[in-house]
Amino acid sequence: MFGMNRFREMEQIRKEIDQVFDNMWTTNRTDRWPLSFLPGQAARRYPKINLFEDKDAYYVEALAPGIDAKHFNVSVVGNTMTLSGEKTAVPETVKPEAFHRNERAAGKFIRGIELPGQVEVDKVQAQYKNGILTITLPKAEAAKPKSIEVKIA
Repeated sequence: MFGMNRFREMEQIRKEIDQVFDNMWTTNRTDRWPLSFLPGQAARRYPKINLFEDKDAYYVEALAPGIDAKHFNVSVVGNTMTLSGEKTAVPETVKPEAFHRNERAAGKFIRGIELPGQVEVDKVQAQYKNGILTITLPKAEAAKPKSIEVKIA
């Protein structure tokens, strides 16, 4: 016969399993599940970026090591920049049974980044060096700060 202790044990096991799944999706540790390339919210967080500005332009630095520069696509519509591409897996010459560890994710990615203002789309430039994609987005004249002279009446 099933006693109350059995139900408590089953409830404890259920809670532990729930905790494992909760930790799997919310952890920031890189030794867990590689969520960067899964569909949904996590896919929109790759690559990690810095977005900053000066008086003339906005700058996006995207951390994306191991990607061939020809696999990046950058587009700007209005004040939204879209960065997409593909991070390729290991060469096909490496057989799956040869792996001791395979922690680096691969696959297609897309990330939309809202810019603080309008940009001159035809003057956008991108450079990829040492695993960092730097995108320079010159500000549109309307987005540049204006100095207004105050006259004394």
